[in-house]
Amino acid sequence: MGTILIDKLLHTVVGRNASDLHIAVGAPPIVRVDGRLLRLETKELTADDTVALMKSITPERCQQELQEVGGTDFGFAFGDLARFRVSVFKQRGHVGMVLRQLPAKLMKFEDMGTPPVLKDLIMRPRGLILVTGPTGSGKTTTLAAAIDYINHRTDRHIITIEDPIEFYHHHDKSLINQRELNVDVPSFSEAIRRALRQDPDVILVGEMRDLETIEAAITAAETGHIVFGTLHTTGAQGTVNRIIDVFPTNQQEQIRTQLSVAMIGVVSQVLLPKIGGGRIAAYEMLVVSPAIANLIRENKVFRITSSIQTGTKQGMRLLDDHMYELWEKGIVEKDEILLKANSADALAAKIARAERGFLEDEGEARERMNRDKDDEDGTGPVGAKKK
Repeated sequence: MGTILIDKLLHTVVGRNASDLHIAVGAPPIVRVDGRLLRLETKELTADDTVALMKSITPERCQQELQEVGGTDFGFAFGDLARFRVSVFKQRGHVGMVLRQLPAKLMKFEDMGTPPVLKDLIMRPRGLILVTGPTGSGKTTTLAAAIDYINHRTDRHIITIEDPIEFYHHHDKSLINQRELNVDVPSFSEAIRRALRQDPDVILVGEMRDLETIEAAITAAETGHIVFGTLHTTGAQGTVNRIIDVFPTNQQEQIRTQLSVAMIGVVSQVLLPKIGGGRIAAYEMLVVSPAIANLIRENKVFRITSSIQTGTKQGMRLLDDHMYELWEKGIVEKDEILLKANSADALAAKIARAERGFLEDEGEARERMNRDKDDEDGTGPVGAKKK
C-alpha cells in the first residue's frame, strides 16, 4: 500500500517525547525534539502517502474545510497516550500536516517555574491577563495551568473559547464549559459576547487575533470578569503596543484609557533547550501597578521595560534577566538565550562582563564612577588620597 501507518508515527512521537510531527511530500516524516528537527529513517512520503495519513485522522467536516479554504485545524486523542493539535494545509497542490503533541497531563505552576505573582493575579475578581510569546512557547500550557489552579481552589464559572480545545478540564470546585471554534461557536468575538450572558466569572480567549476579539475581551474585563487571552508578541511592552496599534488612530486614546484600567498583568514567555536535553521556559512578568497604568494612559509605553526592572518587589521580572539567571546556573547555552533576547546586545554585554569576572553590583559601579569623576574634577573630599 506504500503508506506508513499514522499509529506507528504517533508512537514514535510519544516515545521520543517530540513536540511536533511534520508530514510533507518529498521528505520523510520529521519530528521536533527539544527544539531540533530530526528526520525519521523511513522512505520519503509521496502525495498519496500524505493524503492517506491525513484522511486517517481528519474529521469529515475538516476535510471539507481543507478543500474549500486550503487549510484546517482540529484536536484529537491518540488513545490514552497523548492528545494532538493538528494543522492540515495545502502546499504546491499537495497535502501537508503538522501535529503538535500536547502534554498528557496538566502541568502545575510549580513544575513550570512561572512567576509566583501570577497566582495572586488570576485569583482577582476582574481584569485582563495576557499570556504572550511566539508559537510553541507554551502559552496554552500556562493558561491550562491557570484554569486548573482556579478550578481546584475556588467556586467559579469558567468559560473557555478555544481553537481547538487542547486540554480537557473536569469540574472540581469550579464549573467549566469549554467551547470550540467552528464546532460550538462561529468566532472568538461572538463567543465572548455570548459568554457575558452566561454568568461567567472567568473567560479564557484562546487567541486575540483581531480588533473585534480584543475589544470584546477588554469590555469583558472591565465589566467584572477575569479574562485570559493570548497574543503572539514578545515582551510586555510590545504586547501593549500591539493591542493599541490594532485600533484605528481615532480610537487609540480611548483604548489606552480602557486598557490602563482593564489590564492587570502580562506574562511573556519563551521555551529554551536545556543543556543535556529537555526544555525550560523563561518568563517576563508585568504587573500593572498604578504607575504602569499611567504610562499606558499617557502613551509612554516605551518606559514599561525600565519600570519592570525597578518593579521586582511587586513580582515583576524582565525576560532577559530570567534568561541570564538560567545561563548563570548552567541550565541553558549562551547562544540560545541571545537568539531569544529582547535586547540581545545588552544581554551579550552583561554575559561578557560576567565571563570576565567583572560583574559588580550596579549601585557599586555607579558609586565608583562618581568617585572617579569627583577625583578627576577635584570635587572629592579635601585631602582624599588617590589609590
